Amino acid sequence: MNAIQPSRHSSQQPIQQPTPKRLKSPRPKRHLRARSYQVMALETTAKIGVNVALTVAAVSALTQLLPYHWSQQEKLRAIRTEVNLAEARVSTLKADFSRNFDPGQTNQIMQQQGYRFDPNQRRIVFTDQQADSSDSLDASQSSP
Repeated sequence: MNAIQPSRHSSQQPIQQPTPKRLKSPRPKRHLRARSYQVMALETTAKIGVNVALTVAAVSALTQLLPYHWSQQEKLRAIRTEVNLAEARVSTLKADFSRNFDPGQTNQIMQQQGYRFDPNQRRIVFTDQQADSSDSLDASQSSP
């Protein structure tokens, strides 16, 4: 039964293998295309809505932060002004300090702060010329 049988190639045509059929990609139907456009439109609308919400949040945050920022800037200006005044005062105090502790100027400082004068100095007292001339005129008119 399992005997070898003669080949039939010579008398019959060769056996052809079936050709593979091309699989056609299914074309989307029109209602599916319309559905995908609806999904894209919905997605775009959602993105725009989120962006608008973020913009509104940013603008409201800015409107709340700007007055605070302005007040802080005003305080900073006031502090800078005070610092400049303090620096000017410190520079004058430094100059006075160095002058007060200068040994060459101790006599001058003693004369300014006290009423002692160097014995070699003479006091000069300025008088008002108009007052002196009016006194002399009054004296000359009353004497005859």
